[in-house]
Amino acid sequence: MGAISTTAVADDVKRVSANGTELAYVEAGRGEAVIFVHGGLQDYRMWAAHLPKFADRYRAIAYSRRNHFPNDVSPDGLPDAAADTHGEDLAAFVRALGLSKVRIVAHSSGAHAALFFATRHPDMLISLALNEPPATGLLAGRPDVADTLKEWGGKQVPAREAAKAGDAQRAIPLFVDVVGGPGAYERRSDADKRMNLDNVASFQADAKTKLPRPVFTCEMAKAIKVPTLLSGGERSPKFFHLIMDQLESCLPIRERITVAGSSHTVPSESPAAYDEAVLAFVGKH
Repeated sequence: MGAISTTAVADDVKRVSANGTELAYVEAGRGEAVIFVHGGLQDYRMWAAHLPKFADRYRAIAYSRRNHFPNDVSPDGLPDAAADTHGEDLAAFVRALGLSKVRIVAHSSGAHAALFFATRHPDMLISLALNEPPATGLLAGRPDVADTLKEWGGKQVPAREAAKAGDAQRAIPLFVDVVGGPGAYERRSDADKRMNLDNVASFQADAKTKLPRPVFTCEMAKAIKVPTLLSGGERSPKFFHLIMDQLESCLPIRERITVAGSSHTVPSESPAAYDEAVLAFVGKH
């Protein structure tokens, strides 16, 4: 099937009930399913430019996670970092579409959710492509990374305080500049900035929640027996490089790429290089 315009894809939003909530999604193409999972302050629109490139060979599906636009959203709803619940939502979404085995392409907190999905539902998975999941549990107990973790947490405090106070216009640029480096927010397109604002509720829920963050461990990673592509940005914060190093050492079947010139949000910053690498990987598995 030929490529479909991003406008046609983006305008045809479908909805399905999964795990007690309604999830919006878009799709393009036919064939074996590739599910795209977005990160924080994002939704299915993150993947709008990517779906047509995959639609030539696959049924490319991008959905919005719980408490993300255009689903019901609330600062008192599910936090973006609740990766275990988002992973169960992903499993329920796959079942609701009547699919049995899928390939997952996921970014950031969506990739963290995909790790939990992979651990708990191995029979539903063909392959994984993960871009920089914030799986802090992989670093637990390592004295050599304590300073990096402390620094990382400290940098996020101003953004989280602004989110708690309901000041989205201040919180979002602060957070984006932490994960992407100084000036990252200003480099984003107007469409991406609108998407970020549309998805501030789950970030506010993160800042307010008293729930402990789910912990993904090396032992859990060792149990993932499907081929996994690890991607990251050359200019990403050290925090993400450390996590990717751990994942690379723990996952049994993995490949790793570092995209030159990119920071954390590799799919948006370097879409051509990212799609080329992921398509080549998916095509082999």
